[in-house]
Amino acid sequence: MGGKTLTRADLAEAVVQKVGLPRNESQDLVELVLQEISSSLAAGDAVKLSSFGSFGIRQKGQRIGRNPKTGQEVPITPRRVLVFRPSNIMKERINAGLSRRRAAE
Repeated sequence: MGGKTLTRADLAEAVVQKVGLPRNESQDLVELVLQEISSSLAAGDAVKLSSFGSFGIRQKGQRIGRNPKTGQEVPITPRRVLVFRPSNIMKERINAGLSRRRAAE
């Protein structure tokens, strides 16, 4: 596996290349989109991006965990966790890319 990690700078550069905005405006646009997604999730709203997937928040209750090193029981506090469900279109794109990679090997 191994591959390049997509960063904010990469996203901004893609906006520069495809849309033609100046670099600083592209960076601001990427930051604005990511901030809007983060703010919506923090407020408890779901975020759905067509052809990509949906982000949501799941509430996990308190439970008892176990320290794997010592075996001691430890309470795990309730928390909210981020969940992502890819769209069917995204799943197809990922699987098509995997098939092409295997065919090239």
